[in-house]
This record gives sequence, C-alpha cells and structure tokens, in this order.
Amino acid sequence: MKIMVCGLVAGAGFGAATSLANALSSPYSALGAPLTGSVWAGTAKVLSLLVGLGWAWAALAVVMGWLARTWARGAMAGVLALIAATAAYYPMDSLVRDEPIAWYWSETLMWWAASVLFGSVLGVVGAAVRRPGVTGLLAGLTVPVGGAVQMLVLPPRPGVGFARETVLAEVLTWAVLAIAAGWAVHRFRTAKRDPSAGHRGVSPT
Repeated sequence: MKIMVCGLVAGAGFGAATSLANALSSPYSALGAPLTGSVWAGTAKVLSLLVGLGWAWAALAVVMGWLARTWARGAMAGVLALIAATAAYYPMDSLVRDEPIAWYWSETLMWWAASVLFGSVLGVVGAAVRRPGVTGLLAGLTVPVGGAVQMLVLPPRPGVGFARETVLAEVLTWAVLAIAAGWAVHRFRTAKRDPSAGHRGVSPT
C-alpha cells in the first residue's frame, strides 16, 4: 500500500511540475510573460524540455517499479504513477491557461488508457532491474536506450533551433542517459563477479 501511495504522490507531483514548467517557460502564458528574458525563464525552459520528454515520463514508471521491488506491485505502481501524473498535468494546464477543464477531457482519457498499457509494462521493467544477469541489464538499459533513440529521432527543439537552453537541455539529457546506462552495466559486471549480490532482496512476484 505504501508504494502505491508513493506512486500517486510522485506521479501527481511530476505531472503538475511539468505543466508548471511549461507555463513558466512560455512568453505567451500569464505566468511566463513577466519572466521573459530572465534567468528564471531560461531555467524553466530547460526544466520544461527535460521533464516534457516521453522518456522522462517512462522513467517515472520504471523508477516506481524499481521501488516496488516485485513485478506485480511494480506494474501497479507504474500505472498509478502515470495516471496520477496525467490527472495532475491537465488540471494544472487548465488552471495556468485559464481554460475550462472540459477542453482537456478527451486527451486525459487517451493518456489514461496509455498509462494503463505502458505503465504496467514499464513498472515490470523497473522491478526487473533488480534481477541478476542479462535480465537486469536489459531492464536497466530500457530507459537509457529509449531516451537515446528519442533524442536522435525527436530531440527537444520546439521551434527554437539551437538556443542556449535547448543545447543545455540536450547536454543534460545525454549526461543522465549515459549515467543510467553506465550504472546498469556496472551493476551487471559487479553481479557477475559476485553472483550472490544480484539475488539479495529480489522477488519476481
């Protein structure tokens, strides 16, 4: 039960923060307009580009699955985190844009359905990271590889070319992905040297 509550809280916080970062970074929003050209606007832009990417939302479900430890609880935690993130994101959008929440209902339903489908899989992947051997390695590389593919195919350049904030966001993203991949490989190699380490506290169910 505790991990489920954590998933809901973490998801809601992530979704609300993403929407707020988008609003603060936009010169066309009521919140962002007064900050245009300031360091705060630039910071918000970098944060918006980081948390607004698909791989970041996927990472949320994977992390919650990892915290849940078991596959069944991981699947549930991943779903709840993404559902809560969506449930917080669109109402926050409605609030900061001063638009009726009804305008976002169809998108909310669509992403809730996607949350159930992908959140369960990603949650299991997160729990599988704790498994020893190749299983844990592949699970650990899921987010870094997926993020790298997204960065190559669809980098975060929303009509701003190579603006300073965009470049910084890309550098930070690649750094995070590289660290995550390095951790997965290091853990795999360590487990090979000490096979008993990979089995401590791991349960598939």
